[in-house]
Amino acid sequence: MTKRKRYSAEFKAKVALEAIREELTTAELAKKYDIHPTMISGWSEEE
Repeated sequence: MTKRKRYSAEFKAKVALEAIREELTTAELAKKYDIHPTMISGWSEEE
């Protein structure tokens, strides 16, 4: 069984800001950073 990957607050903020800028789609960002698109959506909505 594999352990969950933990992401730093800095990484989350970087990816969320890119998502908010909408230069790439969520799917493109997910592929770029090798993470699930749902994670990006969640990070973008956090305050």
